[in-house]
Amino acid sequence: MTDPQPPSPAGPPDDRIRCDACPVMCFIRPGQAGACDRYANQAGELIRVDPHVVLERTIAGRGSIVPFAGSGREWDGRVVGEPAVFVTAIGAGTTYPDYKPAPFIVSSEVDGVDMVTVVTEGIFSYCGVKVKIDTDRHLGPERATVRAAGEAVGHVTTGEYGSQMLSLGGVHHLTGGSKKEGRVACETLLALCNGQEVELAVDEGATLRVQAGRPPLVNGHREERMRVGCGSATIGMFAKQWDGRVDEVVVVDDHITGVLSEHQAGKVLGIRETGIKIRGRRSTPGRYFQVAQPGTGWGGTDISDPLAILGPFDPKVARPGLTLLMISTTGEQHAFYRLDEALRPVECDLPADLRRSVDLIEENCEPALATVLFMGGAGGSLRAGVTENPVRLTRSVKEALTVVTCGGAPTYVWPGGGITFMVDVSRVPPNAFGYVPTPALVAPIEFSLPLRDYEALGGHVGEVRRLSEVRAPGPPRRALPQHEDNPWPLAGPPGARRSA
Repeated sequence: MTDPQPPSPAGPPDDRIRCDACPVMCFIRPGQAGACDRYANQAGELIRVDPHVVLERTIAGRGSIVPFAGSGREWDGRVVGEPAVFVTAIGAGTTYPDYKPAPFIVSSEVDGVDMVTVVTEGIFSYCGVKVKIDTDRHLGPERATVRAAGEAVGHVTTGEYGSQMLSLGGVHHLTGGSKKEGRVACETLLALCNGQEVELAVDEGATLRVQAGRPPLVNGHREERMRVGCGSATIGMFAKQWDGRVDEVVVVDDHITGVLSEHQAGKVLGIRETGIKIRGRRSTPGRYFQVAQPGTGWGGTDISDPLAILGPFDPKVARPGLTLLMISTTGEQHAFYRLDEALRPVECDLPADLRRSVDLIEENCEPALATVLFMGGAGGSLRAGVTENPVRLTRSVKEALTVVTCGGAPTYVWPGGGITFMVDVSRVPPNAFGYVPTPALVAPIEFSLPLRDYEALGGHVGEVRRLSEVRAPGPPRRALPQHEDNPWPLAGPPGARRSA
């Protein structure tokens, strides 16, 4: 049994112990875990349930240079060349109640420079995820509420080229609504950050199943391809494939529909006018906006019949037998037509030479994926675990003296005040994220910088330990191979070279 609140000011009357790893301050009975499932009472001793993770350096094409990489065994403390091991914050613990130095402040030598890595698990109330969903299908209006289990957890934000975007979480959903909203928002963020699939519903829009690094499902349809470009760009890229093989091509797109004969690419190739009429707002020659409403049909529109965007052909220009290819931006939908004597398009079988152009569009479409970026702000309390003067850490990060990683994965630090960072969760080791039921997410964060710079910013120098000292006996540790796409965290920031 776990009691988030103490039974009396005097403390527990039995054999429960109090966990001080977060503001909840659980009292935990022997053999039980706290509300976060990260700390437990083992025979009267507070222990961490999951192991502390260290990374082993890998070399492209050669695997790990440390013999026990990927074995899943606990790290035995052996150090085979210090730069080959990186101590992450995963499982390291927190600095709560924030006056304490970070759990691990580890030094090692890299290319002749003494480096320090400060690791801690940050408790993030100010955090969320940005979800990029590769699809042309309309998910919902911008600013529409996104729900999980019926609770508001975020909103639809501005779409990007070939992708729809969601912004989920944030302090207002975690703490500003009902207890259930905060709990569901936290559960949703945790699942997404740890690579699990979640089901979402957009008000006045689609239902989704998304998982980092996997194809998304939109209204039960698994996306396969990300568009090669907008309708206009597709015309420009493949105009030569159609020259001499078809009289007219329309690339249907919710944003910019392209028309070959009017487009500058068609003009340069000498494509003759066809008398085609497009229902939409003409932007520039061969480029049309608002040909239909957003939807889940052709090119992200609400149409299932592409002819719906065409008006009557101009009889002064068009002729019977004129050929027309209509295609979406992924090539997933396409149809071939010939004009009859009344200048009406009649669907026909797709000729083999046009099939090659359709296949080429499909070939140039990248696989559709859902991408999840964790975004959090490293507040003053977290920075106090690094230095007694937190603003100096911020300045060091902005001056590129300090490298910020998340479980050893590279981050993007936003310009401006504070340390607001983003990380691709698929590049972070498995199950690196946790939670506390305040509610808030727990995320690993590491700061690596030259030792002399750490001393200059007022760091907790007395807590620095050599990497060789971070070994058994001690808390259980597990060695994992470095993610093959990640740079080695201790490769050395520009500041390391300046300080050398």
